[in-house]
Amino acid sequence: MMTLPFALLRRAVPVFLGLIATALPRAASAQSLATYPLPNAGSEPKGIAAGPDGALWFAELYGNNIGRISTSGAISEFPVPTSDAYPYFLAAGPDGALWFTELRGNNIGRVAKDGSITEYPLPTVPAYPYGIALGPDGGLWFTEMYGNNIGRIGADGTITEYAVPTTNALPAAIALGPDGALWFTEIAAGQIGRCDTAGNIVEFPVPTAGSQPSSIAAGPDGALWFTEWAAGRIGRMGTDGSAVEYPLPSAPAFPAGIARGPDGRLWFTEGPLSGRVGAISTSGKVQEYAVPSAGLFPSYPAWMAAGPDQALWFTLEDGRVARLAAQ
Repeated sequence: MMTLPFALLRRAVPVFLGLIATALPRAASAQSLATYPLPNAGSEPKGIAAGPDGALWFAELYGNNIGRISTSGAISEFPVPTSDAYPYFLAAGPDGALWFTELRGNNIGRVAKDGSITEYPLPTVPAYPYGIALGPDGGLWFTEMYGNNIGRIGADGTITEYAVPTTNALPAAIALGPDGALWFTEIAAGQIGRCDTAGNIVEFPVPTAGSQPSSIAAGPDGALWFTEWAAGRIGRMGTDGSAVEYPLPSAPAFPAGIARGPDGRLWFTEGPLSGRVGAISTSGKVQEYAVPSAGLFPSYPAWMAAGPDQALWFTLEDGRVARLAAQ
């Protein structure tokens, strides 16, 4: 089975390279950083999203749980009914619940504030649902990496799928854009896609070939900002498809998650061998911050979200959730 570039690279790099990473130049230490270990360090938390209850909710890939962390750091976990479902990304729905994707489970899940979970199977098998976002029409829109579709699920569980024009594009993260459309990354095709609520899809190339665009978020400037995993860059795309790229100053970077911060910058995580998070202004100025490791090897920041407490929250693949107060 095809695996995600982020997970693939992490597992393909020999562990001893972590020792090399500790000798690389490091960014300044982040201020007001707190980390909270999960009960099971091997659960590998992935996507994270702010919930309607004032807490942050996250998915545990190997723990097969949906987790909840309060802004004070109290953690609760709720098991996903399908075993080995590989929950990955989440988004707050219009119904006061969190909706999430299940990579292996081939379901879209819904978790209520009390932790009860309902699952909805996808018509396409295997679909490998990945990113998910709330649309302007009240539906949850998601990507299907293997199905090569953009999907929509209503609050009643009705599912509709729309084919991505480029075959084997590996549609990944998805976000609501400033124009009322859903914008998504295509890892294999090296493109950014736009899907309106009628299911019409247009694709725009990323300037750098083989960049593997990974995560995407709407910025405060009316543009879409995205990470380029393989190229070590942050990209900006206007709603007309015009793109600008900003190389990151430190290497290796492997930027993964991205989110709009309360300070007007776009904050992003840097993956294996980095142990950093960064922020980029809409003018392209980058600042990087070191994230202390929980052990010998780098901290592996994964995915990021803005919290209700004016802080940035992100998951760490070493089994922690972190809170960073933007400075």
